Amino acid sequence: MSQAEREAEGSSKLMFLEGALSQAAPGSRDWFGNQRNLIFSRPLLKACYDEWYRLMLNDALMAPVGHSGVSRLELGSGGSYLKELDPSIITSDVVEGVADRVIDARALPFPDRSLSTIFMTHALHHIPDVDKFLREADRTLVPGGVISLIEVANTFLARFFFKNFHPEPFDEKCRSWSFESGHNLMDANQALSWILFVRDREIFERQFPRLKVEVMAYLPWLSYLA
Repeated sequence: MSQAEREAEGSSKLMFLEGALSQAAPGSRDWFGNQRNLIFSRPLLKACYDEWYRLMLNDALMAPVGHSGVSRLELGSGGSYLKELDPSIITSDVVEGVADRVIDARALPFPDRSLSTIFMTHALHHIPDVDKFLREADRTLVPGGVISLIEVANTFLARFFFKNFHPEPFDEKCRSWSFESGHNLMDANQALSWILFVRDREIFERQFPRLKVEVMAYLPWLSYLA
């Protein structure tokens, strides 16, 4: 699918977005502010994020302790409130004014072995050159460090919803880990985590032998949809 076709498809699907989100440019500061307000105004949605964040912070407990000068980093923070649950976390996004720092996941501005944990909630599938991020994560994480991801599952219900009612592409047949990016929030492949860690698992393990997939689990999602 060409860039123009993706943009046309994304535009046609924007009509299904929440009204508050359709009032701002996707990925803008106002967009993330509206997203955050929606999370806090919808009890079922807030409960979903609460559970996701609880599990992610539990994952962080697996990381080794005792390293001085080691940080916890959230990438693609957007409308996140993870830092309110753990103030020590450095939040970041590619958009100015929505997080502690502006950071591109493909070029992490941290020394080698300086991060204990990297958190990402629905952010991985927005990285157009994900292999660059994985190399940066491999470089900056301490031995035994943790990457905790919340991503889209490749199930029948997920495929139906994301292919028909969501503006971001879901292409599980894409042969590449990369995709064209025009620096728009809708430039993505929501099937990317499944491609990396399921379909191309052997390739991933061969290219990144120090990054081990420890746990993959389906999480509550119907409250998010509701």
